[in-house]
Amino acid sequence: MSEQQNWVAMGYIKGAFGVKGWVKIHASTEFSDGLLDYPQWRLVKEHQTLAVDVEEGKIAGDELQVKFAQINDRDAAALLRGYTIEVPRETFADTDEDEFYWVDLVGMSVINRDNISLGKVKNLIETGAHDVLVIRGEYGEKLIPFVSHYIDNVNKDTQQIQVDWGLDY
Repeated sequence: MSEQQNWVAMGYIKGAFGVKGWVKIHASTEFSDGLLDYPQWRLVKEHQTLAVDVEEGKIAGDELQVKFAQINDRDAAALLRGYTIEVPRETFADTDEDEFYWVDLVGMSVINRDNISLGKVKNLIETGAHDVLVIRGEYGEKLIPFVSHYIDNVNKDTQQIQVDWGLDY
């Protein structure tokens, strides 16, 4: 695993499970078991980084449980509590047209139809009905629903999103 890769946080380790080195995971993905699509993870906490290989994983109730090849007992697993799970962005599956990973939208500039810069995407919020862009710029914070009614264009090459959104909304 290269340090040059673009690493994306995908969840964190909540604690140990059982006596054979399994850990409980909080996944920040649409489906918790989606993390199992990535066989190698980087774990990061403070100034410590560990490379781990996923040996096995399963869903138990609403929780993801994972066994790493390098971890074989409860004590070693317990030491991983609080580590952030990262995977290389380059390993993500391709998206369909008009589908985007949140990580790709964060940091993009947002302009309206009058070519006025509203700021940059700082985050997204999942509301259940649709996702909402959180934009911060010189006109304050704006929350723009990420739906075709308001989003005119997303240009990955220029890192810019054009929206139908006024300054007074």
